[in-house]
Amino acid sequence: MSIIFKNVGKTYDNGTVALRDVSTTIEQGEFVTIIGLSGAGKSTLLKCINKILDVTEGVLIVNGVNPDTLHGKELRDYKRKIGMVFQSFNLISKTTVLRNVLASRVAGMPLWKTILGIYSKKDKILALEALNKVDILEKAYIRADQLSGGQQQRVALARTVAQEPNVILADEPVASLDPITAKQVMDDFKNINQQEKISIIANMHHVDLALQYATRVIGVRDGRIVFDGPVEEVDDDILTHVYGRKLTDDDYIGE
Repeated sequence: MSIIFKNVGKTYDNGTVALRDVSTTIEQGEFVTIIGLSGAGKSTLLKCINKILDVTEGVLIVNGVNPDTLHGKELRDYKRKIGMVFQSFNLISKTTVLRNVLASRVAGMPLWKTILGIYSKKDKILALEALNKVDILEKAYIRADQLSGGQQQRVALARTVAQEPNVILADEPVASLDPITAKQVMDDFKNINQQEKISIIANMHHVDLALQYATRVIGVRDGRIVFDGPVEEVDDDILTHVYGRKLTDDDYIGE
């Protein structure tokens, strides 16, 4: 699934300009991290890809299709191939880990099966395999609210993998986790990217994690892409240009 931004802009109803003349292409299987200050436009960029937000200028082409032209079932099918992982996990706390992961399968189910929670054998196998891929299969029948933050984020990732997406968008996925747990969760993202060939596009607050796990970095400042290239090219001058200042300890997760 290639993702092509052609001079994309996004202006909110209140007049705030979040994206300005964004042009870039992300190919299937890439691991891309997006860095920049809060409010730079990182989350808006992701939300345009999965059509939570509509672009207001330019064109976004995903897998050869302009999502603005899709409606009904075509739009639902489009969104099903784009997974999303949030900072806040978004799990149903009082049900099991397995049922949380199975929730990603309801889009293709009849309404009555959704209401009764009746899942096919294929759905259950996909869910259990997804939990195994993030090394948390043994927690399948534990309630989600009994897990640590890192374990809950693993479940959120497994839920997204069970959706069978072509790309996973992650919005600050480890910002609320301690350094050790954050790296463990990022290891899971990297494994999914490499083993399943699923594209990962992640907004990252911590610069060191962004550089450690991605193969490519996009730097966003004031709604514009000011750097787009391989991790190896990122140096202190580029980081200063992206952030408009020298970085501090708060920009790194540390040990």
